[in-house]
Amino acid sequence: MKRLGFFQLFTFVFFAFVGTTMKAQTAAPTVSFYDRENAAFVEMAEGDKKSTQAPCDITCKANLDYDMAYYDQVICEWKIYKENEGIEKPIVDRFEEEMTYTLKDSGGYGINLSVAFINTAEKDTVLYEPEKDFSVVISESKLTCTDGLSPNGDDKNEKLKIECQSLVKVEGYILNRWGKKLHTFTIDNIAEGWDGIYNGKYVPDGGYLLYIDAIGSDGLHYKIKKVINVLKGYNDNAEQSSPGI
Repeated sequence: MKRLGFFQLFTFVFFAFVGTTMKAQTAAPTVSFYDRENAAFVEMAEGDKKSTQAPCDITCKANLDYDMAYYDQVICEWKIYKENEGIEKPIVDRFEEEMTYTLKDSGGYGINLSVAFINTAEKDTVLYEPEKDFSVVISESKLTCTDGLSPNGDDKNEKLKIECQSLVKVEGYILNRWGKKLHTFTIDNIAEGWDGIYNGKYVPDGGYLLYIDAIGSDGLHYKIKKVINVLKGYNDNAEQSSPGI
């Protein structure tokens, strides 16, 4: 067996020592949320900037990759801050590897992750800090509504159209002339409007009371209370209105 010279032996031992003490440590953080406006799931990487509506439920994951045999302690810190105020005044400061939070107010938000990988015995600490933060912009609120619908199958004004964005609280319903509730609006379904159907059948032509009480991401308070008209009319090819609703 060939003997190693002093220099060769020193080099071998040095790099063997370095290989056992310099452990790899990384984080690949992501921020994800469901975009109501586009009805799509969005996953962001560091430095990404996205716009969406409120309320926006974000999920923040550190996605750590490190040698658990070497680093006996890992500290993750997530900060969420309003971009016009800066990271020095965070609205959220949590020490978690994964967290969720709901953005409700309009404006731009920065999301920052920092990680400390620690070997307490060796007093070895490696810091991970991103070059760029995540950025999520919550749009200002809006709520408008048409005055009626004519669901007669001509593909025109088939539904009561409600245009809305960034509403954080919604209470609404449609009543008939006797005060019977025919439809209820919530944050999840208000953008769908109303097709004039109750219990599987079209309601009779006539006037119905629409009431909506909503609060936007920018603090605006919306109140809509008006009579909407259903004008289905007669159509041999369409299902006829059910009487007595």
